[in-house]
Amino acid sequence: MKISVVIITRNEESYINDLMDSLVTQTVQPHEVIVVDANSDDDTQRIVRKYMRRYDFVKLYIHGGTRGEGRNFGALKATGDGIAFVDADCIANAFWIQELVAGFKSADVVAGQSVRLGYQAFSNLQRVGIEHKGMDVTYPSCNLAYSKKVFKKIHGFDPSFKEAEEVDLNFRAVDSGYKLDYRPEAIVYHRVRDSIRGFVKQSFWYGFGRKELTLKHGSLWNKYNIIEMLKITANESVWKLVRLFISSFGYFTCKFFLRKDVETKKTAWRESKLSKR
Repeated sequence: MKISVVIITRNEESYINDLMDSLVTQTVQPHEVIVVDANSDDDTQRIVRKYMRRYDFVKLYIHGGTRGEGRNFGALKATGDGIAFVDADCIANAFWIQELVAGFKSADVVAGQSVRLGYQAFSNLQRVGIEHKGMDVTYPSCNLAYSKKVFKKIHGFDPSFKEAEEVDLNFRAVDSGYKLDYRPEAIVYHRVRDSIRGFVKQSFWYGFGRKELTLKHGSLWNKYNIIEMLKITANESVWKLVRLFISSFGYFTCKFFLRKDVETKKTAWRESKLSKR
């Protein structure tokens, strides 16, 4: 199976070298590596072009927009059978592509293990999962692969989402009857926020995205494990409760102040989706 890797970037000069090095040294070479840059004003594009000169399967496109829009653009350019998404601040294990290919033998969507790097109090925090039809749909887009055929059939990422666009994508895939398989051997190392300010900002948008999901799919509270959401495990810290507190502000900001704008964007996306049929 030919795997196209899609990366979206914006001012990632500090990390893009590490990711590119990890992708060009895979045990199974990717069919292509597509970098979609949202008009970086640092050295990101220059660094990617350096790899383009050495590896003919590395491609660079300049395209702005939301994260979902950037990934959709990259997927549109992809010519492989499968599309693997990874973030610019990640490092892929050398067996990553090999394990994704193996996962596609029995599934339509393959999610790998994301190992967090950085400040331990932040890196130990676990995802708040949502189960739909017996499957976890919260696997992040920093380590997520889709059959191109399936990605196209469910119309890709909803570009109106500010956050949680991958949860929406996974939800729709599972809802449409496609199988999502978790493959822990497909490892990507992902850097966590390295400052309290970055953590607070991420937590706010985390909550905002969860409300966006309910605006589109209806109430999802029955799909959460509230006890697990509030419980602090031995590896976690009080930062879990801080994240929950801050994310609640994002949730209610979306609910009370930006709901009309979000719903308008959702309607526009649904209408554009229908026009493609």
